[in-house]
Amino acid sequence: MTQEEQLQAVKEGMNISGDYQDKALLVYLREAREYLLDAGVSKEILDTEKAIGILARGVTDLWNYGAGNGKLSPYFKERAIQLIYKSKEGNE
Repeated sequence: MTQEEQLQAVKEGMNISGDYQDKALLVYLREAREYLLDAGVSKEILDTEKAIGILARGVTDLWNYGAGNGKLSPYFKERAIQLIYKSKEGNE
């Protein structure tokens, strides 16, 4: 999936329409992807629909207007671990 396709899928998961928030959401989408890549999730998995749920969760966790309150949820971290194992086993 392209970045634009992922952004649209994440927005659908967050029930957001229109493009007013796209720039802010894209910052958080990129951040969630970088976190997962650095953690060991393969780019091949991140570029598929398998990653949409965790990317939407990561964007939602980080998209917070209160300074200092944005943090990744336990679910995000648990799912990241699952995808890391899939990456290492080649179960894409």
